[in-house]
Amino acid sequence: MTLGFITVLLVCQLLGEVISKGLGLPLPGPVVGMAILFISLVLKGGLPDGLRETANGLLKHLSLLFVPAGVGVMMHMHLLRDEWQAISAALLVSTILTIAVTALVMVGLGRLLKSEDGGEA
Repeated sequence: MTLGFITVLLVCQLLGEVISKGLGLPLPGPVVGMAILFISLVLKGGLPDGLRETANGLLKHLSLLFVPAGVGVMMHMHLLRDEWQAISAALLVSTILTIAVTALVMVGLGRLLKSEDGGEA
C-alpha cells in the first residue's frame, strides 16, 4: 500500500518537472508537483491515511536527504575558504533583511487585523 502512495508522490513530482520544463516556468518541478498534489487533495476532500503514513515515514528520514549537500560542501571547502568574507556578508545581510521583513509583515498584519476587528486584536 505504501508503494502506491510513494508512486503518487513521484508521479506528482514528474508531472511538475514536465510542466515546469515544458512551459519554461521559473519554478522548480518539485514545487509545481507539490501544487498539483495539493490541488488534487483539495478536490478529493482530504488526505488518505496511506499517504499520511507514507509522508510521515519520509519525514522521519528527512535528514538523510541533506547528506549529498553536506558532501558537496565538503568537496568545495576550498571555495568556502577563499570566499568566506563574501559568504559571511551575504548570510549576515540576508538574515537581517529576513528578520526586518518578517517584523514589518507582522506589524502590518497586526494593524490590518486590528482595523478589521474594530480596534480589538
